Amino acid sequence: MRLDPSPDRLLPADPATRAIARTLYESVHDAPILSPHGHVEASLLQEDQAFTDPADLLIVPDHYVLRLLHAHGIGLDDLGRGAAPVDPREIWRRFAAHWHVFAGTPVRAWFEDTLHSVIGLDEHPSAANADAQFDQISAWIGHAGSRPRALFDRFGIEVLATTDDPADTLDAHAALRDDPAFIGRVLPTFRPDRHFDPSSAGWRGALQQLHASSGMDTGTASGLIAALEDRRAHFRSLGATATDTGVVDAWATRLPAAELERIHGAGLAGAATAEDATAYRRHMLWEMARMSSEDGLVMQLHPGVLRGHHRPTTDRYGADTGHDLPLFTRYTEPLRELLGDFGTHETFRMVLFTVDETSFTREIAPLAGFYPSVFAGAPWWFLDSPDGIRRFREGVTDSAGFYKTSGFIDDTRAYLSIPARHDVSRRMDAGWLATLVVTGRLGEEEAHTIARDLVDSIPRSVFRL
Repeated sequence: MRLDPSPDRLLPADPATRAIARTLYESVHDAPILSPHGHVEASLLQEDQAFTDPADLLIVPDHYVLRLLHAHGIGLDDLGRGAAPVDPREIWRRFAAHWHVFAGTPVRAWFEDTLHSVIGLDEHPSAANADAQFDQISAWIGHAGSRPRALFDRFGIEVLATTDDPADTLDAHAALRDDPAFIGRVLPTFRPDRHFDPSSAGWRGALQQLHASSGMDTGTASGLIAALEDRRAHFRSLGATATDTGVVDAWATRLPAAELERIHGAGLAGAATAEDATAYRRHMLWEMARMSSEDGLVMQLHPGVLRGHHRPTTDRYGADTGHDLPLFTRYTEPLRELLGDFGTHETFRMVLFTVDETSFTREIAPLAGFYPSVFAGAPWWFLDSPDGIRRFREGVTDSAGFYKTSGFIDDTRAYLSIPARHDVSRRMDAGWLATLVVTGRLGEEEAHTIARDLVDSIPRSVFRL
């Protein structure tokens, strides 16, 4: 089957609406990409090495792809996530033979754009053409123009944020900053989650790593907090503008200092209870807000994900293997103390993300519609589909408008999919704006202004780029 994406894909079906949407989309489709939240490694661009093979490039690291293939009976061992090596060609064959299972999903939309527009394939993957396409992609990988830095320029990426542990040296970021041959901006993002759970197996190791990187004593809660503040300053010195926190719920409540220290000590002794861990995590979330109110790093919060839903898979294959799943998520009550302390602070800024789309209309948009510091984060993960983006606009605009949203974030490890993901968002936003125009709710000139702001001034402002 021929792979030739329609130039009007994802635009509204009604001819009059589509015509307006087309002009709106055309006005922004070549705009620079601002990617203030993602998981591409800075070392990819710093080292600028050729990609290894089609499977490692497009399949193995992408949990969006892995989870649906696994749902159709393909084991993760057969997809390159086990201990034993797997022939990359066999991985690609399995993916190509199951191309049909991605029909209607955002993964399909991203892949069609990437395979056609970036790599230059002209057929949908299939069992019949799997080997030929593997060879075509391998040949493409070998071109100098397919190296990470060349693609950075080709994609029109202006800003790319990574996600980094507080103990990270950020050497790759420093090297990119100081490299006169690289003119893009690659910014670190401070991700402190590993330090929030004193009952977890990795908590004490995380404290030791933080001590080694900061030179500060993390044997007390106050020492840990000081060390995190020190590392935030290091991140800022290398261009960081934001933090990122993923926790199971959004509750943020302070503990008395003595109780916080008691729990910290219990964690070091291996005696912290589940109740202790919850109270400690909620206090640390409050501390992150307090720090952001002082140093200006934008606080991104994405609660409501149950990590590693299938424990045997986590134990065998580790994290990010496709079974982190959404939970019902609340924000209004859980964030009341935090926003009471910092919600009107002139420096504090918080972007709220969710994988529970019922919370967009119910809680996130109303919070963003009152607090100057709160912004509604774009749909991500399970919601960054074309229809999810449309429902986000329908649910949030009534309460918060366009200018209390974050602008699109791609949240991806799949480097080649970045332009496709931003393109889907630009098309869907153009369609929504066109709908407002034809229904008399917005003038066409203003719709063009908003379309441009959604991809430029809004993310620049929200993320202090």
